[in-house]
Amino acid sequence: MIRRIPLLVIFLAVACGGDKAVVTSDATCGLSAPSIGQFVSVPGGSFIKGANPVYNEEAPTLALHVAPFALQAHEVTNDQFAAFVSATSYVTDAETSVAIGGPQAGSAVFDLPEGSGARIDPWRLVPGATWKTPMGPGSAITGKGLWPVVHVSERDAAAYASWAGGRLPTEVEWEYAATRGLADPMDSQSGAYDGEGRPVANTWQGIFPIANTEADGFAGAAPVGCFPPDKTGLYDMIGNVWEWTDTPYAAGSHTLKGGSYLCAENFCRRYRPAARQPQDTDFSSIHIGFRIAKDIPPSSE
Repeated sequence: MIRRIPLLVIFLAVACGGDKAVVTSDATCGLSAPSIGQFVSVPGGSFIKGANPVYNEEAPTLALHVAPFALQAHEVTNDQFAAFVSATSYVTDAETSVAIGGPQAGSAVFDLPEGSGARIDPWRLVPGATWKTPMGPGSAITGKGLWPVVHVSERDAAAYASWAGGRLPTEVEWEYAATRGLADPMDSQSGAYDGEGRPVANTWQGIFPIANTEADGFAGAAPVGCFPPDKTGLYDMIGNVWEWTDTPYAAGSHTLKGGSYLCAENFCRRYRPAARQPQDTDFSSIHIGFRIAKDIPPSSE
């Protein structure tokens, strides 16, 4: 099992109310219980994949047509994943790695204590950091049922999706949905910042990793739905936590989309629909989660 921390994780990868999002810093926001687990129908259509690329891996630019599908309105939550584990006794890759032991055991945790903002490497591989103990042994997710589940590998995400009667979205589906949702179709960053530069998604404001102004109200991940939905009705497609897709990136890796609360203007401008990153398929970290998709018969488009 691969347990290395690639460049994405070393350097990159550091905010709630009813259905109307109100950004606060005291975690009182998020979707109401009846809204959890709802899906949004994404109609079929055409779009430009890789539009306005910023990084080399976002090319080439392609005109594509996408069939209709449904996408969960929000990232899979801790409560949702807990129900899966309770029903199936599933053991995640991060948990299995600890049982196996060795120097590659664990999951990646971003750790930037007070006064250490200048540290080059704020990441640690922590044995015992799992979806239910996100900072490592002794931590817990008590009271955080509405936060996105993290420390899940692509295999873990795919296993949940299958149990829930869905699947992981393809990279093309994910990017198409995020592109349709942009507030300003001509501005690829409008999913993260409005026309006045105010944050409308959970990203890093300030100089990463030296200073985070927390202008969006959060230093870390936020409960799902703390920020307004996009034009398609989807929450947190941009920022909060990276999301797995089922599209391979290269041998042994899959494609992540959406950026996270660690993406800043000065580094990792990946809070755009076209942005993509590879991640070892069996790797997990504190800022990687997922959402699931379902097929829609073409006749119901």
